[in-house]
Amino acid sequence: MIDSLIISLQLALATTLILLLIAFPLAYLLAFKSFKGRTILEVIVALPLVLPPTVLGYYVLLMIAPDSTLGQIWLSLFDSSLAFSFSGMVFASVLYSLPFAVQPMQQAFRSIPNSWLELAKTQSLNIKQTLLQVILPASKGGVLVAAALSFAHTMGEFGVVLMVGGSIPGETKVASITLFEMVEMQQQEAWLLALILLAISFVMLSVVYSINRIGLNMVMK
Repeated sequence: MIDSLIISLQLALATTLILLLIAFPLAYLLAFKSFKGRTILEVIVALPLVLPPTVLGYYVLLMIAPDSTLGQIWLSLFDSSLAFSFSGMVFASVLYSLPFAVQPMQQAFRSIPNSWLELAKTQSLNIKQTLLQVILPASKGGVLVAAALSFAHTMGEFGVVLMVGGSIPGETKVASITLFEMVEMQQQEAWLLALILLAISFVMLSVVYSINRIGLNMVMK
């Protein structure tokens, strides 16, 4: 049980860090830019919200299979299979939790007053300076919410990680899969693992609501 919890925590942490790097430019693009194909991009980002996890897991498994282009590239670079590995689960988790990272940032970016952005232009700030000095400080609450939701969502994954990673003890067997197997075998320890996962989700959601409440109070003042 401890091993599976550690793997889940490692998976959630790795996924969250990668998502923050990917979601920030995506959210910026969707919040501030108008371009052809924007609707398609928004649909692709939001698709995991409505797509059954097993369906997403199936397509990811096809993408990273040893005979696929991505699978062969990975094999040539690292001499290991991407399918049924921790790296494969990270790849799938990033896709599965993408909307939970992008959408809070996108909303935070859109809530920035236009006058602030106009002021940045009058001060002759370039894009990098505007990002670092205006956009990022003004939207740090959205970034923190994105991180918390991505972490909590990844911790609770089941269908996607089972399809892509399988259930290899010490490698890809995460806490949600361990809990499922415990319930199937009617092990009494299942309640403890379920309680731990519940506690993690409760704490992360408490962080999200606290950040949102602080942000709302600041706006009202």
